Amino acid sequence: MVPEPFRVKKVRHENPDTTTVELLSVDGGGGIPFAAGQFNMVYLFGVGEVPMSITGDPGRTETLIHTTRSVGAVSGAIGRLKPGDILGIRGPFGSAWPLPEAEGKDVVVVAGGIGLAPLRPALYHILANRTKYRNVFLLYGGRTPGDLLYVKELQDWWSKSVFRIEMTVDRATASWHGTVGVVTTLIPKISVDPKETMALVCGPEIMMRFTARELERYGISQTQIYVSMERNMKCAVGFCGHCQFGAKFICKDGPVFRGDKILPLLGIREL
Repeated sequence: MVPEPFRVKKVRHENPDTTTVELLSVDGGGGIPFAAGQFNMVYLFGVGEVPMSITGDPGRTETLIHTTRSVGAVSGAIGRLKPGDILGIRGPFGSAWPLPEAEGKDVVVVAGGIGLAPLRPALYHILANRTKYRNVFLLYGGRTPGDLLYVKELQDWWSKSVFRIEMTVDRATASWHGTVGVVTTLIPKISVDPKETMALVCGPEIMMRFTARELERYGISQTQIYVSMERNMKCAVGFCGHCQFGAKFICKDGPVFRGDKILPLLGIREL
């Protein structure tokens, strides 16, 4: 429950409302070991605390990295941080992407908007262990080209052909020459063995629900689909109950869930 102080090393504005911050421990004790998919509680003194997925490389933990979109008081204040500022960190918490179970299989990563941030550590892990996985696809969608994250990094991965990347936007600009439409329109472009495939999905809940439905049409079952349900949490240890979703507590049982454990709940309007 007690945050540890971290100092801002670097701030990078991905777009006008999304910021990536790199942090170093104030006591010099190094970073925080974590598994891809886990999150921290990030505390700004005098402002508040919010959950944020860790977006750095799980193989390089000397620097702690978070990406957030300004949607409230705390995330907005994080977007105004400068190098040298101090904030508090609790964590890591939660479950992780099933990367060991995906070894030897095709992997389909589907991200919507800022949903790429929680999936980024999984992509780093796959890149570092590329020979352990078969075909790997990243399907990424955003509202506009300007909303896409980590563009230079995606271009680097694409140029090196480390895995196949397909991107789409809801609304194109004059400079956009790619696909226009929702991210599910990219699924027919991939070719996998549906019985030997693992899908990792993160984005708005409605996007995850329709993505799972489309993947099922291609023979990928809910037991092969994993989604991240990072939501508005207050304590991260199951004490306050703010993140209860049906019978699940996102902070303790998630945020990464196997599809058959959580997707049926996404179709219940009251939840």
